[in-house]
Amino acid sequence: MATETAYAKINLTLDIIGKRPDGYHLLETVMQTVSLCDEVSVEPSDRIEITCSDPSVPTNSKNTCHKAARLFFEHTKIAGGAKIRIEKRIPSQAGLGGGSSDAAAVIKLLNLIYGVCLKESELESIAARVGADAAFFIRGGAAVCRGIGDNIESLSPLPKRQVLLVKPDFGVSTPEAYKSFDERKTVSQRETVGFLEAMRSGENPYLKLSNDLEASAADGRIERIRDELMGLGAEAAQMSGSGSCVFGLFDDVQAAKAAKLAVTGKYPFVCLCETI
Repeated sequence: MATETAYAKINLTLDIIGKRPDGYHLLETVMQTVSLCDEVSVEPSDRIEITCSDPSVPTNSKNTCHKAARLFFEHTKIAGGAKIRIEKRIPSQAGLGGGSSDAAAVIKLLNLIYGVCLKESELESIAARVGADAAFFIRGGAAVCRGIGDNIESLSPLPKRQVLLVKPDFGVSTPEAYKSFDERKTVSQRETVGFLEAMRSGENPYLKLSNDLEASAADGRIERIRDELMGLGAEAAQMSGSGSCVFGLFDDVQAAKAAKLAVTGKYPFVCLCETI
């Protein structure tokens, strides 16, 4: 059995710049992995089986890991299977990419245990067929992702930050978030350009955060959490992905710990982690 750490991500920017005829939205987003993670283990088998520590996660063909394994075997023409074990720590419907990260981990593990030695670009190609974020997790780190998320450009490491994650007592369905964006006829502010320019010029890019989906989130509760984190000393805060998790960035460890203490117990999920 082989094990892979499947890290969560936050979206530092998320611009929705168009829509394909097939309904997929075209994005420009800066993503960054953080140390919150699931653990994914895989061993060879004659069929695809999934077990998960979180009983709310489906373990049938609806699971992204099942799809990832099936696509890997289709791509490699291997008549094999996999026993997949997921130890969940990343909450669902949070905008943190847990399912996509788990799927990418499965692809990397299958490549290892079956000795296929696919190139990184091939792994990303398989992952992109699983879902929009999955290809990013093959590399992780900091990257700007374009298209439907499958055009990935790695970035120089960003300044290290403590990341306080706060998820309220509701989740957000990704399809519903994009549907709400479309119904509001929102026009993207295209802030990713400013974020990348700040990186190039030596400015603090974290002062250029943006997320086109945040305005479509539920009835002001996201905004209240964001404002609360800013009031607790975060240098920047916003919703990640399609939500509902909000993150605050801190450059001081003690301030981050104090902020975590202040919100613990108020929300069902609070986690202090860091950018990696």
